[in-house]
Amino acid sequence: MHLFYLSLNTFVNYLIFFTYWLAIVATTLRILFKRRPTTFVVAWLLVIYILPIIGIILYLVLGEAHLGEKRVKRAQKMRPTIIQFVQQLINFSDIFTTKVSPVSQPIFKLCKYVTGLNGIKGNHIELLSSTSTIFDRLIEDINAAKSNIELVFYIWQKGGRADEVEEALINAAKRGVTCRLMLDSAGSRYFLKTEASRRMRDSGIILVEALKVNLLRFMFRRLDLRQHRKVVIIDNYITYTGSMNIVDPRYFKQDKHVGEWVDVMVRMAGPITMLMGTIYASDWEMETGNHLALPLITDFAEPPEERKHIMQLIASGPGYAENMIHPMLLTAIYSAQEQIIFTTPYLVPSDDILNAICTAAQRGVEVIIIVPEKNDSMMVKWASRAFFSELLESGVKLYQFKHNLLHTKSVLIDNQLSLVGTVNLDMRSLWLNFEITTVIDDAEFAHSLSGLLHSYLNNSNEVSISTWKKRPFWQPIIERLFYFFAPLL
Repeated sequence: MHLFYLSLNTFVNYLIFFTYWLAIVATTLRILFKRRPTTFVVAWLLVIYILPIIGIILYLVLGEAHLGEKRVKRAQKMRPTIIQFVQQLINFSDIFTTKVSPVSQPIFKLCKYVTGLNGIKGNHIELLSSTSTIFDRLIEDINAAKSNIELVFYIWQKGGRADEVEEALINAAKRGVTCRLMLDSAGSRYFLKTEASRRMRDSGIILVEALKVNLLRFMFRRLDLRQHRKVVIIDNYITYTGSMNIVDPRYFKQDKHVGEWVDVMVRMAGPITMLMGTIYASDWEMETGNHLALPLITDFAEPPEERKHIMQLIASGPGYAENMIHPMLLTAIYSAQEQIIFTTPYLVPSDDILNAICTAAQRGVEVIIIVPEKNDSMMVKWASRAFFSELLESGVKLYQFKHNLLHTKSVLIDNQLSLVGTVNLDMRSLWLNFEITTVIDDAEFAHSLSGLLHSYLNNSNEVSISTWKKRPFWQPIIERLFYFFAPLL
């Protein structure tokens, strides 16, 4: 009997070992077959090898962009409608152009390949860089709305001027304007529990909690997949996007001691609003299952001008063109001939983006990156510094914005091509979240953006390579430690 139990125990141990070995092999092959960046692959392999069982569970929860079966089916169901809309849109040839600047040609050709649409001309665009101006214009447009208002934001927080937006929306709903508001479950978790959110619903505003955070859902949908877009559409005539959430920076995250958040928004009118409306309708149906009528193709805020503000919108996230943001950004970097200026609060680039930036500097392009000196994420702060040495040694000019947290996400290429939106230079924005970026081929807009970016530079300290090499010996150790988690941030 003793030998029997001993044999049984041995068999069970072998069975457990064999099962674990199969799980390791299966997870390893799953990671390798995903064709993701090398750093992403290596980091996850180290996690599952160093943390037995836990590493496998972490990968299943966080390693892949599970949208959830219900949303996947909704996305598939919508696709024919979107394709039909694009085909109808193409027939309105007066709003499209192939006559873009030389530096913009590669990125607009890429957009045409993915979306089927050429550059959209005849738009009217404003760069809003002051928090007070952004709130003023937004509230003014909400107060003037006649038919519908659609919004999606990652964060909505009570206090200060955010309360004025709330009141303007409630008043709009009371006068019969259809108001739809989609807020990310994680980013807006506190607001969604407030009396203010209930008051908005009671007034008739359709408020939807997007991508609900629920531990019971983790086997069906990745929990840290977030709705990170910031979009406002008013009467299908006017739209906004950019980096600012509906928060008053005087009150937002003041306990983090990083100062006030510094943001921009782009206010747009013209044919581009149709494309934004299509993206919003897709997000709404994917989240709620309810169909929204796509915007009428002939609805414009003002008559289109011949070549004013040639644009495209790039939406990314599960259900959209896979990883579109990443190749678009690479294309823009490789197109630069004279200068690139980046602003990003979170600098944790993929290997491909890092190599493209360094190569641009090495071939004589002036490359400037502006990041905040203080950051609200300790992990991102240290992980981003792990890239400083390679960037500086390649000739990239690094600046740290003083006093406040620079949250603007922008790229300016050769004072002509502008990218402004919600995308950070990190793996989460590039590969995971629902994001949106405006692509703008216009020297006038680029001039406005350039002036803003140079005002940022005037409020920043340059990081010199000689000073950087003299930092305390323990800092590179912490940087490399957090660099290990860079592909997972």
